[in-house]
Amino acid sequence: MKRGLLITSLMVLTFTAAAVFAQDRAGTSAAPELLIPVGAKYEATAGSANAFVTGVDAIYWNPAGLDMEKSTGGALFSYRQYIAGIGISYLAVGGRFGDLGSIAVSLRSFNIGTISVTTEDQPDGTGEQLNPTFFTGGITYSKRLTDRISIGATMNLIDESFGNVSGSAIGFDFGVQYENLVGINGLGLGVAVKNVGTEMKYGGSGLYVQATIPSAGIGLSYYKVEAASFQLPSVIDIGLGYKKSLDDNNSLEVMGTFENNNFGIDEYRVGADYGFMKTIDIRGGYLFSQTGGAFSSSAGNVSLFEGWSFGAGVDLTKLTGLGLSFEYAYVPARYFGANNLFDVHVAF
Repeated sequence: MKRGLLITSLMVLTFTAAAVFAQDRAGTSAAPELLIPVGAKYEATAGSANAFVTGVDAIYWNPAGLDMEKSTGGALFSYRQYIAGIGISYLAVGGRFGDLGSIAVSLRSFNIGTISVTTEDQPDGTGEQLNPTFFTGGITYSKRLTDRISIGATMNLIDESFGNVSGSAIGFDFGVQYENLVGINGLGLGVAVKNVGTEMKYGGSGLYVQATIPSAGIGLSYYKVEAASFQLPSVIDIGLGYKKSLDDNNSLEVMGTFENNNFGIDEYRVGADYGFMKTIDIRGGYLFSQTGGAFSSSAGNVSLFEGWSFGAGVDLTKLTGLGLSFEYAYVPARYFGANNLFDVHVAF
């Protein structure tokens, strides 16, 4: 217990020192797609379940939860209908390897579509089209230290490319989870530090520009535009939750998570999950930000996804014996159409 508390304290103190001036750096990070949540199961509760996420669903939210899963392994395929016609596909597979702990691999890709190339001389388009590729692949390790404490870490390879320009970086996520905190059955705590890693810098032949320098007597030539380096959008999530079995057929979870963003607005997430006969779950949540929303005195900038979300899940294990379940989440978005998320889970 003391070792777990020490790890958590160091994670929080280290990150807080770096995040003091976060709002002044809003919009200046690399790879903002790392902040787009995946998985309908926990997005339905507005991402508030940092203390309770388990299995391959936990890879994005808190890697410590990977080894908290009761089954020996699982797979997840998730699709998110994002804004502006962008689709996000996510695949994760993991399992427990005895006393070693649990290991999982994950893959996330973005279907952005085609973009017409425009130039200063041809603002209506050159006839050429680009197909941007955003890709993140990760490997996660999690270990349950005691019957109450689990730790985990993920290493992600982030790659972005469009046209003849590309950039890549390596990011790390670290997490800790506690069950039955301070001896209270059902009380959980989760802490995760995400997207800490190398800076991203673009390069490639697309950064070479044609130019003429008449005063120097030089004709048509090329020069390279030197791209700047930017840090990954690191965040820290601190979550607290309580779960209770009401009777043999009904259960309830209530939870909340605070997210400190190193490059933007801090967010607060609250949610609840009602379960019936370990087969059907009804979920809802609310996300509000530090400078806006019903719990703020300021009407300044707010999160794109501020507001209510909800969803449901059905576990078909009792009917099929295959460990199969389906999840759905509805997440409204400011200025855009709502996001719809669909998950397929398989436990084995």
